[in-house]
Amino acid sequence: MNSSGIILTGDRPTGPLHIGHYVGSLKKRVELQYKYTQYILIADMQALTDNAGNPKKVHDNVLEVALDYLAVGLDPTRNVIFIQSLVPELAELTMYYLNLVTLARLQRNPTVKDEMKLKGFGANVPAGFLTYPVSQAADITAFRAKYVPVGADQLPMLEQTNEIVDKFNSLYQREVLTRCEPLLSEVVRLPGIDGQGKMGKSTNNAIYLKDDEKTLAAKVRMMYTDPLHIQVSDPGNIQGNTVFDYLDAFDPDKAGLAELKAHYKRGGLGDVKVKDRLLSLLNSELTPIRKKRTEFEKDPAEVINMLRRGSEKARETAASVLADVRSALLMSY
Repeated sequence: MNSSGIILTGDRPTGPLHIGHYVGSLKKRVELQYKYTQYILIADMQALTDNAGNPKKVHDNVLEVALDYLAVGLDPTRNVIFIQSLVPELAELTMYYLNLVTLARLQRNPTVKDEMKLKGFGANVPAGFLTYPVSQAADITAFRAKYVPVGADQLPMLEQTNEIVDKFNSLYQREVLTRCEPLLSEVVRLPGIDGQGKMGKSTNNAIYLKDDEKTLAAKVRMMYTDPLHIQVSDPGNIQGNTVFDYLDAFDPDKAGLAELKAHYKRGGLGDVKVKDRLLSLLNSELTPIRKKRTEFEKDPAEVINMLRRGSEKARETAASVLADVRSALLMSY
């Protein structure tokens, strides 16, 4: 384990991971694993907050997410990769923290408000969904994480975590819990291939890390470009053109990409050629990931055992923090 800091990060297992996850967080996690101690959780309990009617979806995708982690190069000997529900200390911490947060405060959280609106919950929001920022606070504090990689839209979640930390430490007059800081992601979220908002598992507009070459090619061919760029000779718009959003993320030849954009803007460059360039780049990036994933898929039982071992390690750390919390609460009998 590394000693320059502790990171907590993870994903909800509601589907296999896509290239938006890859450029937004997974590549960075692979870099960070050589500098920091990383706890990477597969948040199955949080996934149930809006999937309680379909637990099989959550269960089956735990393995899918784990396979994606291993395929991109996350090393289980350098990271603690674990399943949230296999660390019951997190649920106990969540219960204690809920007593420090008001309903009004939970309802004011802008991230939760936006997600509730997106999902159309209204007044019928599941209580677990409304309180999941408290569960996240438990995840972060249970491992004394100093850093949490997030996008700007997730900053309110960390703010709420630090409010809980400060209130607990002040109320019980002990420095038990550790404040956290954001590690802001450097890459803008990729839009969906249909050009409609961000790429997502639930909107069927994502390119998955597990997609084979044929599937990838079909998805690139159908990507949204400039609807007014009808003839090759027509000038084209870069703004709002999904293919160029992806090229910005994946093309290392920035000078060549700048020339490509200029050509497209003045006309004489067809969408097919631009998409061919993107497809070539994506295949170069994803082919080794596909190969690794195929190897790990041959022994799913060992992947689950890896997660169990990681969960046992995670429990050791979380149990230590929980013992300190219980002591401060006079709950140690």
